[in-house]
Amino acid sequence: MANPLRKIDLIDTAPAFTQADADRLNTRFAGVDTLTMLRALFADGTLGNTAVVSSFGTESAVLLHLVARADPATPVIFVDTLRMFPETLAYRDTLVAALGLRDSRTITPDPLVLAARDAERLRWSFDPDGCCDIRKVEPLRRAKAGLDSWISGRKAFQSQTRQNIARFEVEDGRLKVNPLGDRVKADLDAYFAEHDLPRHPLEADGYASVGCQPCTSKIQPGEDPRAGRWRGWEKTECGIHVPEKPGEEPVF
Repeated sequence: MANPLRKIDLIDTAPAFTQADADRLNTRFAGVDTLTMLRALFADGTLGNTAVVSSFGTESAVLLHLVARADPATPVIFVDTLRMFPETLAYRDTLVAALGLRDSRTITPDPLVLAARDAERLRWSFDPDGCCDIRKVEPLRRAKAGLDSWISGRKAFQSQTRQNIARFEVEDGRLKVNPLGDRVKADLDAYFAEHDLPRHPLEADGYASVGCQPCTSKIQPGEDPRAGRWRGWEKTECGIHVPEKPGEEPVF
């Protein structure tokens, strides 16, 4: 009679999180304020190995302040595409110091990939999807490789493509948390004022959403907050918030 398989012989290929897990968490934290939710998630280990992904953009300080209040040791990942505004890099350093964030991580594109696919640094001008892929999506994919979950700063009001954002989602077996998904701009402005948080230096110049320097422009009154991103292109996302399907290229 064959011996039963030893535990070491069994490989668990199930995803870390399922949609049922996300549904339970959405129910559990329905109506719970963001700070209380984050403190509970960090305290009970629900998120496993987790990190905040931040662009250090015009609204980033709100989520980072909440995370710092809940657990300042939470890793914060910033993707430096090497095409960022100098003001963004300075703002990153300002916020990390001001909020007391203890584990700030910056990841950059693979230099060999850049040399092969964007040696002239002009790919953004004829292939913005490909530029985002090598400068942002791939580096972040590496950064998230060991994570069970990640925390995003997405908000529904930012654009039509970000409507109906749930607090908890699942992408490729990894839990994605959107603590501010239902916040509107007035909520964020009030939070900035209440806690006297520093603003991104470019916001006062008309940049409502700040990404890479070549693909970011000022917006006009009444425009969508992300209208200044990839202006003139049929493109609204860099790709990090669009799940990939096995065997397919990233969708932007």
